[in-house]
Amino acid sequence: MTTDSSRSSRTSGSAADGISTFKGQERALRADRLGTGGLLLSVLAATAPLMVVAGVMPTTFAVMGIVGQPLLFVVLGVVLVLFSLGYAEMSRHVHNAGAFYAYISRGLGGTAGAGAAMVALVAYNALQVGIYGIFGFEVSGLFATYADLEVAWWIPSLAALAAVGVLGWLKIDVNARVLGVLLVVEVLLVVVFDIAAIADPGAQGLSLHAFDPDTLTGAGVGTALCFCIAAFLGFEQAPVYAEETSRPHVLVPRVMFLAVTGVAVFFAISSWALTVATGPADIVATSREQSAGLLFFLTESRLGGTFTDVLHVLFVTGMFAAMLSFHNVVARYAFAMGREGLLPAAFGRTTGTSGAPGTGSLLQTGIAAVLVLAFALTDDKPVGDPTAPVLHLFTWGGNIGALGVIVLMAIASLSVVVFFVRRGAAGAQAWRLVTSGLAGLALAVIAGYTVKDFDVLVGTGPDSALSLLLPGVIGLALVAGLVQGLVLRSRAPGTHARIGLGNEAFQLDKEARRTP
Repeated sequence: MTTDSSRSSRTSGSAADGISTFKGQERALRADRLGTGGLLLSVLAATAPLMVVAGVMPTTFAVMGIVGQPLLFVVLGVVLVLFSLGYAEMSRHVHNAGAFYAYISRGLGGTAGAGAAMVALVAYNALQVGIYGIFGFEVSGLFATYADLEVAWWIPSLAALAAVGVLGWLKIDVNARVLGVLLVVEVLLVVVFDIAAIADPGAQGLSLHAFDPDTLTGAGVGTALCFCIAAFLGFEQAPVYAEETSRPHVLVPRVMFLAVTGVAVFFAISSWALTVATGPADIVATSREQSAGLLFFLTESRLGGTFTDVLHVLFVTGMFAAMLSFHNVVARYAFAMGREGLLPAAFGRTTGTSGAPGTGSLLQTGIAAVLVLAFALTDDKPVGDPTAPVLHLFTWGGNIGALGVIVLMAIASLSVVVFFVRRGAAGAQAWRLVTSGLAGLALAVIAGYTVKDFDVLVGTGPDSALSLLLPGVIGLALVAGLVQGLVLRSRAPGTHARIGLGNEAFQLDKEARRTP
């Protein structure tokens, strides 16, 4: 592994190393675009709270048969707070839109960083593209229900793709406002339901049985953790925007802790409200009967048809917010990778007026368009068919992406430990190293369960080749990135030395040019 100091000293590598020098601000994201509020809204939008409450929670109750889902959110919240303690401390030392791979490269070296970069690029693309599937499916359903029109799912998906692509070229603070409005409305609607459920509980009253540890016994707990951890995805994105904040060393850790604790509490209460509304004894059976319609079934009787209709519409706009949030993350990863030689240099430039990573945005839009069209061409099922390939796009993409992020978090936990030990700060950071180690072990276990039970997560049989092929996408991305890192280390050491340095390499280049 290459130390930080030796890597920094080699970043002024020659042109033969294949890295062009940074040219003004086009190689740096615009600073001071986001404050605490804007960063928090950009991050939380990816969690898509209404999609989780209406989709993930009923699915977890129905498939796994575990009443204690609210307690799982509490447990996962603790694990992710432990993870965040070390991850946030890294954010004080490293400000790079490459986030995960930048942190991993600082701790485990440039080759590991290249592997992590490829995993991040694939995982966040999979998460973003997967949502286009459920978005198109739901919008086509709205047209059928409220306008008596049959619209193929891929038409609204492509329309949303175009809108997200346009927004991706705008200033990040404009994006934050769009995400903020959609997120706040979503949260308010879920809070209204929570209050209504608590005010009008089922036959068992305000039972706290869902928080009883005895509800977490059984073989399905590990897989239930895999379902629930996907609901948190988004909080870890805060460091991606570090270069665009005014005080990254303060704002990024603050937003991460606000996000992960807020998500844990919000989802624990909301999943508990679902058990209160039906009664803990009936939540599993009702979820199996109503499936993704559970939330709407419960609001219909308590809050009326108009509220439920509004909820259906906001269910769709929440998905749009999540798509835009993940799009922004992918664009910034592509920007960071282009800036450091892991992708062609064109991706490492920003647009002139907005300062957004426009080429990275185009890359994500292109990938999404190809995959959406590929699924559309293979879809011969009628609109609304629950076995249509459009839903495979959602379940496959979502679970591939979730696995990738869990793997990245586990590796990042190890990287935190190595980073501070190598810097001679093990004593000063001892408690953070312990929490990172514990979180890394827990995340590695969850990743193992995710791979083991992938057939359950995507709804295929245990003997299906997809149960190996789909998680294999993340394994293939990791191997491809590691191979790229090894090749760069051998053939372009200057490029390899830049991996994870971000703007530090930019500053070093300027210093090198000023030195006679």
